[in-house]
Amino acid sequence: MRIELSVQKDPQFEEKVDDEHLKQIAERVLGEEALKHPTTVGLLITDDETIRGLNLQYRGQDSETDVLAFGMIDDLDGFVSPPSLPPQLGDVVVSYPRAAEQAAEYGHSVEEELDRLVIHGLLHLLGYDDEEEAQRQEMWAKQEALLEFTRASTE
Repeated sequence: MRIELSVQKDPQFEEKVDDEHLKQIAERVLGEEALKHPTTVGLLITDDETIRGLNLQYRGQDSETDVLAFGMIDDLDGFVSPPSLPPQLGDVVVSYPRAAEQAAEYGHSVEEELDRLVIHGLLHLLGYDDEEEAQRQEMWAKQEALLEFTRASTE
């Protein structure tokens, strides 16, 4: 499966984030989830102010958050696009300051927290939800299993 991951970073995070590592994470997650279609995914690493603005604009919540996911399509099989271009699965937006804060709080590296948040966002793009408790438990168990799988695969 071919995945094109477009990573954009605010300038202050340019040297702190490894694009190639994040691409490997995305490929492993989407491959493990049996996504059979080539796809493109956008990833933005930004600050709290930007993610707060997006959260307000698109979700009506005036607060910072760690990750947002904006799905483009619900069913890749039904998506019509030019044959030369893979369909866009969606965009994941991660707050680097929030990731750093949570990493310190949970006692692991910022890289691990970024991995977790990217995986979380990708799962949302794939249709997982965490609004209700049962859904949250299922999604977070999947997220942690994928985190372990991707960490073992990239070591």
